[in-house]
Amino acid sequence: MANRSRSNQSHGTSTKVKKGKKTRKSGSIILKILTALVGLVLIGVLGGIGVFAYYAKDAEPITEKSLDSTASSKFYDINGNLFEDIGSENREKATSEEIPQRLDDAIVSVEDQRFYKHHGIDPIRIAGSLIHNITNSDSGGLQGGSTLTQQLVKLSVFSTKASDQTLKRKAQEAWLATRLEKEKSKQEILTYYINKVYMGNGLYGMKTASETYYGKNLSDLSIAEAALLAGLPQAPNSYEPYEHAEAAKKRRDTVLYTMLENDKITQSEYDEAVATDIQAGLQPLNTGDNTTRKIVDNYLTEVINQIEEETDKDVYTDGLEVHTNLNMDQQTYIYNLANNTDGTIAYPDDDFQVAATMVDVNTGNVTAQIGGRNIADDVYLGFNQAVSTDRDLGSTVKPITDYGPAFEYLQYSTGATITDAKYNYPGTKTAVNNWDNSYMGTITLRQALYDSRNVPAVKLFEKVGADKSAEFLNGLGIQYKDILASNAISSNTETQEGTKYGISTEKMAAAYAAFSNGGTYYKPSYIDHIEYLDGTTQSFSSAGQKAMEESTAYMVTDVLKDVITKGSGTYASIYNVTQAGKTGTSNYSTEELAKIPHYSTISPDVSFTGYTTNYALSVWTGYSNRMTPITTASENIAQLFYRNMMQYVSQDQAPADWTKPSNVSRVGGELYINGSTASNSVDGTSYNNYYNNSTSSYNNYYDNSSSSSSAAQDYNNYSSSSVTGNETVPSSSVNNGNTNNDGTGSSTPPVDGGGDDPTGGDAGTTP
Repeated sequence: MANRSRSNQSHGTSTKVKKGKKTRKSGSIILKILTALVGLVLIGVLGGIGVFAYYAKDAEPITEKSLDSTASSKFYDINGNLFEDIGSENREKATSEEIPQRLDDAIVSVEDQRFYKHHGIDPIRIAGSLIHNITNSDSGGLQGGSTLTQQLVKLSVFSTKASDQTLKRKAQEAWLATRLEKEKSKQEILTYYINKVYMGNGLYGMKTASETYYGKNLSDLSIAEAALLAGLPQAPNSYEPYEHAEAAKKRRDTVLYTMLENDKITQSEYDEAVATDIQAGLQPLNTGDNTTRKIVDNYLTEVINQIEEETDKDVYTDGLEVHTNLNMDQQTYIYNLANNTDGTIAYPDDDFQVAATMVDVNTGNVTAQIGGRNIADDVYLGFNQAVSTDRDLGSTVKPITDYGPAFEYLQYSTGATITDAKYNYPGTKTAVNNWDNSYMGTITLRQALYDSRNVPAVKLFEKVGADKSAEFLNGLGIQYKDILASNAISSNTETQEGTKYGISTEKMAAAYAAFSNGGTYYKPSYIDHIEYLDGTTQSFSSAGQKAMEESTAYMVTDVLKDVITKGSGTYASIYNVTQAGKTGTSNYSTEELAKIPHYSTISPDVSFTGYTTNYALSVWTGYSNRMTPITTASENIAQLFYRNMMQYVSQDQAPADWTKPSNVSRVGGELYINGSTASNSVDGTSYNNYYNNSTSSYNNYYDNSSSSSSAAQDYNNYSSSSVTGNETVPSSSVNNGNTNNDGTGSSTPPVDGGGDDPTGGDAGTTP
C-alpha cells in the first residue's frame, strides 16, 4: 500500500492509467510475435514432413541383391570392348559368425557410436554434426551425420559423392534406413556393411582385405589391424598402408582413440596398438595373373583421375559404365614396345624407363599411354611418369616457347636471320652455350630450330617477351608459376603443385597436336562418355579452342619436318610417312657430373615429340633415379621408340602432308606471312653484313674457340675442355634447379648432336 501511495504522489492517477495501457499493448505484441514464430515453426515442420513424404514416396525399395552386391564400374575401349570391371571380383564375404567383436567395436566406435541405440537415423548425431560443422567451418575436418545404416543404403542404392547428396536423396536415404532397421537386425546390417565397403587396391569387403593385406582370417586380427581395416572405408585410396603409410597410421590411431573413448579397449591395449608399426604384418600384394590389367594400368589411372576431377563420382561405389578413348591395339603395342617383349629396342638394362602419350590431333583424345616399364606385378593404379611434370623435356619446348610465339606475335619468317654468337642470359653474366660449345654465326630461324641452337632460342624468348611466351603456352594447356629465361630451352621448374606447372608427355603431345591440326588446342581426354545408373549419359568430347593462327602452326611444322630429315631427329625418320618433331635433352650440373663416373656424354633425360596429320606422340626416357645417367649407347632410344610406335599407328592410316595456308608464301624454300612488316633479321644482322665483318665471321668463331678453323677439330678440342654448369645462374632469370637446363654444359661433347651432323640426336647441353 505504501508503494502504491508513493506512486500516486509521484505520478498522479492519470499517469498510472497510461502506463498500464502501454504494458498491455507491449504484452500483446510479444504474444503475437511468439504466436507467429510458433506458427512458422509448425508450418516449417509440417512442410518438412510434407517434403520428406513427397521425396520418400519415390524411393526405390532396397533389395537383398542391392545389399549384397557391389556396384561395379565397367570400362570399355574405343571399340566398345570391356577391358576392366572394378568391383566384380576380389571379394570374399564374411558371415556374422566370422566377424570378431573387436572389428565390430572398431567400426561402431569410429563411424556410429550410437549405432545400437538409434533406428536408422540419429537426430542427436545430426545435431552434433551440425554444431561441429558450424563452429569448425574454417578449420576443415567436417563431420557427417549419417549412421552406419544410412551409409549402407548409400553404398547399395545411391552415389556416395557429396554433389549427389541433394535434399531428395537425403530424404530417401533416411526413409530407406528406417525401413531397413525394421527388416534387418543390427548385426545383419553391420555384416552387410563389412562385406560391401571398398578397401583399396581393387578389394571389396573387410574379409578380402584381411586375407590380402595380412594373410589372416578376420578372427585372427589384432586390435591394431582391426582398427586399420575399420578406418579404410572413409578414404581407401588415401589410407591404404602400402603407399600411404603415414596417412594410414593417422587414420588407424584415430580409430583406436575412439575405441578407447568408447570403452572398447583399455589404456594398455591402446598404447600397444598405437605403438605398432603401420606396415607390420602386411603381405606382398598379389593381383594375380592379369596381363590386361598391367597393360592398361597407367591409362586406367588417368581415366579414374578424370572421373574424380570432372564428375565427382566414385568408380568404386557408383556403378558407372565408362566408355574411354583407349585404342587397345595401340595400348598393347606401346606396352610391349616399352617392355621389349619382342626385342625391338635394345634397352641398356631393366631399370631404364620410358613414358609416352599418344594423342589424336583432331580431338585431343588420348588413345594410348605408358607410364613406365618393368613395373612390379603387385602394382595397381601405380605412378604414371607420362603425366608427371618432374622431369625435363629439354629442347622440345623450343617450338612452343620461342619459335611459335615469334611467328605468332612478331610475324617473323622462317628465313629471318639471327646471330648464333656469344650471349648472356638477359641481365646476367651467365653465358648461354650450345651443345657443341661453339657458335654458327648468322643463320636462319629455320636452321636455328632444326639444328637446335640454344642461343637463338633464348634470344627469341627475350624478343617475344616472357609474358607473351607464357600467353602462348597457356593457350596450349601449359603453365609455369614463374617462367624464366632458362625455360626457353628447358621445361624444368621448381614449382609443380602436382602436375599444374611444368610439362609432361601428356601436355607436350597435346601442345604439338595443335601444330598438326592448324592451331586448335584440345585438352587431353581419356573418356568419351559415361552412362550412369539412373540412365543419364555425360559426354566428354571437347570443342577445342584456338591457340594460334594457322600460319603459325604451318610454319613451325614446316621447320620441324627438317628436324627429322636433316636435323637432330633423323633416328625418328619413317619411310614414306610425312611427319614433324623435335628432340630434347637435359643436362647435369658441374657438381652432379663430378659425382657420376663417365667417359662420354651423359644426360638425365632424353625425349622426342613428333606428329603426323593423325597423331601426336611424346616420349621421355631416363631413369627413376635421376643420378643414373643416359649414356651415348642409349641416347637415341626416345627417337627409336617414337619411330616404332608412330610407324605402327600409320600402317593402316597413312598420314597426309600439311596444306599451306593462303596467307603464307614460300620464297626460296622459306616461309613468309603475306603482308608482314617484320624485319628479316631478329637482331639486326644479315648474312652479308655478318660475313663481311672480320671480327665475327663464321671462321673466326672457330678460330677463337680452337686451334683449328675446322668444325671437326673444334669438336675434338671440346672433348677435353671443361664446361661450366649452371650453379652460378641467378634465379632472377635462370632456373637453378637440379637439372642443368640453361644449356651450359656437359664436360664431354655429344656424339649424336644436332649441328651439321644429320645422323644424330641432340644430346649435350639441352639442344
